[in-house]
Amino acid sequence: MDQFEIMRLGHIGDGITAQGLFVPNTLPGEIVEGTEENGRVQGARIVTPSADRVRPACRHAKSCGGCAMQHASDDFVARWKAGFVEAALKNQGISVDLGPISTSPERSRRRAVFHGRRTKKGTMVGLHARASDSLVEVPDCILMVPEIMEAYAGLNRLVEIGGSRRGEMDITVISTDTGLDISVANGKPLDLDMQVELGRFVRDLSLSRLSWNGEALAGEAQPYLTFGKARVVPSPGAFLQATAEGQAVLIALMRKAVAGADRVIDLFSGSGTFSLPISEHAEVHAVEGVSDMLEALMKGWRQAPGLKAVTVETRDLYRQPVRDDELNAFDAAIIDPPRPGALAQCGEIAKSHLKTVGFVSCNPITFARDAKLLIEAGFEIDWIVPVDQFRWSPHVEIAACFKRA
Repeated sequence: MDQFEIMRLGHIGDGITAQGLFVPNTLPGEIVEGTEENGRVQGARIVTPSADRVRPACRHAKSCGGCAMQHASDDFVARWKAGFVEAALKNQGISVDLGPISTSPERSRRRAVFHGRRTKKGTMVGLHARASDSLVEVPDCILMVPEIMEAYAGLNRLVEIGGSRRGEMDITVISTDTGLDISVANGKPLDLDMQVELGRFVRDLSLSRLSWNGEALAGEAQPYLTFGKARVVPSPGAFLQATAEGQAVLIALMRKAVAGADRVIDLFSGSGTFSLPISEHAEVHAVEGVSDMLEALMKGWRQAPGLKAVTVETRDLYRQPVRDDELNAFDAAIIDPPRPGALAQCGEIAKSHLKTVGFVSCNPITFARDAKLLIEAGFEIDWIVPVDQFRWSPHVEIAACFKRA
């Protein structure tokens, strides 16, 4: 066997040697021993460990693909994620001081997507192994909120009722303020017997709602999430901020970004994570490409007391970004795009008269690209804060405020 030194980490957390070989579960400065094969070091054994190496907190860490960085100390992970943001900005010629990173605690993830399969021996529910389609059962996962893990074993019953040997079910579990909201995709077509069995499943687990292949079937109560003063019933399997702690941090930062604005446009608004809290102090126009999310937003707004006017618009912001002349009707904008970023929409913001933009991003690379466009149009980064809702993963979010000089 050969020995290799880990020089740095790649963007998904794998160690990289001086020869460009990838070695998972390693840290910079470590010496490993193994065999080079297909661009990786196979069977790697740690010869000289890093001072930042710790014992993984979860017994599933080595087999499960959900966490890539449990072998590293919290301080190391925080520095690494902040460094990833700084490197992305530097590649676009942007130098800025980051605020302290905000990291969600363990047992805080409130949305999980498990996968279920029928097997020769029965059923299996779990997460995919690292870089693999194989399933790993995770009954003692310390990432998810306790409410989700208490129901984990019962999810096998869903696979028994409606799973197939020919495919894999996706089971999205969301912990809401009124209980669990479960949405199943790729299940067998419903028949009467299945509906009866699923009704029993809902009662046994006291679910707020169960949806099957996009159709809401039954529930003990309407599932809702709280955004400021409003309660929103999300569509089945809907996107939401990964942790309640992370959501609170992001809402506080966006409130800070647009403080003093009377009219705010919320781009990629989703179900109102920012629109509804901001509407406590300003009129808001929420723009989103998915109409179900906007319907949930408006229902929540109508039922909440003391909010200012909120209007909504269903619009594909990639194909039809809000134009600069439309943006000029607002004092400030909030933008929270998916991972591909919002280059076209930022181009319109750059041409507009807007002076304030609150920006939330889950991808430092596309954020840096879009930030460069705004800076070239006369904006400056007033502040920028990394937010880590995806503990032990290679992912990190960014909240920033842009002010036009």
